[in-house]
Amino acid sequence: MTDEHKAALATGRNEGNAVRNYLEALRSNKPKRGRRRTRESISARLAAIDAELETADPMTELRLRQERRDLQSEMESLGAKVDITALEEGFIAVAKSYSARQGISYATWREIGVDAAVLKKAGITRSE
Repeated sequence: MTDEHKAALATGRNEGNAVRNYLEALRSNKPKRGRRRTRESISARLAAIDAELETADPMTELRLRQERRDLQSEMESLGAKVDITALEEGFIAVAKSYSARQGISYATWREIGVDAAVLKKAGITRSE
């Protein structure tokens, strides 16, 4: 392998990682459907689960205990915002060349959830 080829492979890996990390962050921060849960609604459901556990059959108890664990995890992560600024900056730096090399259009980026302002900063236009 030539040095140029190795450099091209490294560039592709680095750009791919920047794009992947940004898209994964977008996906994990995507708003969920339905009404948002509050601390109060989670606390109320946890109290209801504790009451139900007193008379639950073994299979229901199993399901309720798992629901309680899930709710406790949700309560801990409630309000924790992920700052994707650094990932966005990394994406912006490589998105144009990555798009050109992979043949990815503006519409495809928008369809997957990348904001139009981010694409504009990256230099990706609607005509691409």
